[in-house]
Amino acid sequence: MDSVAFNDPAAARALVNTIAGLARRLPEVRLMEVCGTHTMEIGRLGIRQLLPDSVRLISGPGCPVCVTPAAYIDAAAELAVSQGVCIATFGDLFRVPGNRRSFAQVKAAGAGIEVVASPRAALDLARKSSGEVVFTAVGFETTIPATAAAVKAAASEGITNLSFFVAHRLVPPALDVLLADSSLRISGFLLPGHVSAIVGAGAYGTLIRRGVPGVITGFEALDILAGICGLLGLLAGNEVAIKNEYTRVVPEDGNPAARRLMEEVYEPCDAIWRGIGMLPQSGLRLRPEFAAFDASVRYGLKEQGDEMPEGCGCGRVLKGLIPPEECLLFGAACTPENPVGPCMVSSEGSCAAAFKYGGAR
Repeated sequence: MDSVAFNDPAAARALVNTIAGLARRLPEVRLMEVCGTHTMEIGRLGIRQLLPDSVRLISGPGCPVCVTPAAYIDAAAELAVSQGVCIATFGDLFRVPGNRRSFAQVKAAGAGIEVVASPRAALDLARKSSGEVVFTAVGFETTIPATAAAVKAAASEGITNLSFFVAHRLVPPALDVLLADSSLRISGFLLPGHVSAIVGAGAYGTLIRRGVPGVITGFEALDILAGICGLLGLLAGNEVAIKNEYTRVVPEDGNPAARRLMEEVYEPCDAIWRGIGMLPQSGLRLRPEFAAFDASVRYGLKEQGDEMPEGCGCGRVLKGLIPPEECLLFGAACTPENPVGPCMVSSEGSCAAAFKYGGAR
């Protein structure tokens, strides 16, 4: 796949034909992607319409903003309102509803919410500010090293008015929880290219132990088709393996330097995933030596239990139990302009992708 031009229609047709041939040798298969970019690109490119009826693509918890607990948003918003703290946050999180309100709503009411493009931008904000700044550290392994670098930079510079409210989540432990749910009937995983560039293929040992194959792949049309083709090939051969179809970006061992940085700054912990619940060892917290930069310590913040809005099906969508269109609120009470649940807000959310591109085959 890596040697083929991305815009080669003949290569796309060949992959589609190979997928059809492999599908004829298999019963119905359910392939889950756990990457928001994959979710969006599958919808935008009309990948589902190219597949045989027996090959079902289902979206899992691949959107880090979508799985960020509502109580986390509430706690950060309350800091801005009641204590005058400036909350620095990614744009994707700005309109995501908490249990009570979103960052957009508290900013409209006059609270200090600043949208930043990176953790480094939060550092710059703190350097220029005389007040307290809290960065909402959300995201999967793709963004965790950048936040870890910002924590170390703040420590080395002696910045005292910046702290990090950490809600990072780890992908491999979530896969283990998904596979433990037999009702999902997952045949294989399309594994996220960006996350895999950090963690490497070896991080997905839980799939091997549970007898489920996975293929790491990228985000172009041919990448995704090659990933599907590779998964079907593994299933047809009764082979349980992790295959890397994204070798131009993902080395076999990922990025050891980035992982060392993560391990230096963070330690694993149990964590709540919105709509899914508490998942063992699926989150990160700052190590005790960086407690001075931990907003949870500085302000006594705790992640409480999580709730979903009444009627919202985001939890079932994030687990892959239902497609977005089966949520009773989808497209009526819940739209991108008036979102009820997080999956309709984020640019990587399953509901946003289905609303924009249509999920029908």
